[in-house]
Amino acid sequence: MSPLSFADRMILLQFAINKYDSESLLKDKLKDILSAKDIERGIDTLIGTQKVRRIGNDALQNNTSHTELPELPENLKEIVARL
Repeated sequence: MSPLSFADRMILLQFAINKYDSESLLKDKLKDILSAKDIERGIDTLIGTQKVRRIGNDALQNNTSHTELPELPENLKEIVARL
């Protein structure tokens, strides 16, 4: 698998958050795809851009009232399906 671009990592995180709202579960599911640092940085970026919100100590949610989920690129469909 080729390295993911920054945009691909953000999209992957949004779809993973849509599937798993628990931050610890999300990190566990993504640990084989992204580094822990990339996951943390991505979550912080998505929160900062208001695409994702934290709704508890360990709960994340896509901020669909502010922005819609982006279209899933072909190269990420298989990855998201395996999560």
